[in-house]
Amino acid sequence: MSKLRFSTAQEVFEAFPSAREIIHTAPTTESPLTFLRNLATAGHQKDAIGFCAFLMPRREAVWWALQCVQRMQLANTSDDSGLKAAETWVRDPTDQTRRAALTIGETGDHANLGTWVALAAGYSGGSMVTTHALPCPPDLTAKTARVAVLTALGRVPERERDAALRNCIEACIRLVDDESGRTRA
Repeated sequence: MSKLRFSTAQEVFEAFPSAREIIHTAPTTESPLTFLRNLATAGHQKDAIGFCAFLMPRREAVWWALQCVQRMQLANTSDDSGLKAAETWVRDPTDQTRRAALTIGETGDHANLGTWVALAAGYSGGSMVTTHALPCPPDLTAKTARVAVLTALGRVPERERDAALRNCIEACIRLVDDESGRTRA
């Protein structure tokens, strides 16, 4: 069953006005997946990754960023508390697991890819602070997931980058348009 929330690429930009600051290709009335594939085919890598992050629901965006980072084998996944916290939140999306990911993201080393994935989970909803209600802006999960994936892609050897990019885009497509009905997280 498809998890696409939008009928056109334009609707993604209407739902997230900040996407226009990140994605420099003008939106169209094409289906989101057609728009995404066209971005990738035209060589607009950063735009394609940004569009993926905004296209998906928050939980899927975190799962996507986590999977992309892990598949690029750039993080020490056995010893990365940020990746573990993000995965815990994806599997059990409670406020407690979200807050744990947010804490790790806020205190972690921003050179660490897992820190960005933890921030994506931490910014998925609820309050940004523990002392009072300060709602997370709806675009922060997409923005931080994008940073994690683009940073990871930047660390991949150039000869492997195109394949890694294609893998990230295809992972996004599978997450939002999985007709097989499999459980992903």
